[in-house]
Amino acid sequence: MLSGGLDSAACAHVLKQQGHEVSALFVDYGQASATMERDASARIAKALNIELTVRSIGPSYALGAGELPGRNGLLISLGVFELGAAGGLIGIGVHAGTRYYDCSVPFIEAMNRLVQEQTDSRTALIAPFVTWTKTEVYRAFQDTGLAASDTYSCEAGAAPCGDCLSCQDRASLRC
Repeated sequence: MLSGGLDSAACAHVLKQQGHEVSALFVDYGQASATMERDASARIAKALNIELTVRSIGPSYALGAGELPGRNGLLISLGVFELGAAGGLIGIGVHAGTRYYDCSVPFIEAMNRLVQEQTDSRTALIAPFVTWTKTEVYRAFQDTGLAASDTYSCEAGAAPCGDCLSCQDRASLRC
């Protein structure tokens, strides 16, 4: 899963470094930041020399900034669907220190069980940063060779707003 942010870029890089064959899936699910995230995902995929697939879906209403209940579950399910019968690993760059349940160890464990049950264990979910702090993820990102400006993390969908949790998270890193 490649959202165009620091976390997913670092996740793709770390998985490549571990010897996994990595390709990326960007999902436009109607989020306000879709265009900026898609552009950042394309820059990251090119820099990391990985294939990028773009898929679009969306709700019947406009999404705003902030928490989107079910987002990571949706993205993980789309990863399962995209891999199909071939199976493989679905990597997601969630990290500790957020208030979102879908970035927690219990969520990742539950989703991994579901993914494996749905695919007869041909597919598994991995979240290498689920217990890491944002600072630890940022250190891993620095190893990618990418510039922070190659990524995009604002939920507002334009120039970074500075107010959303993603902007606040990134500002704490001073990148």
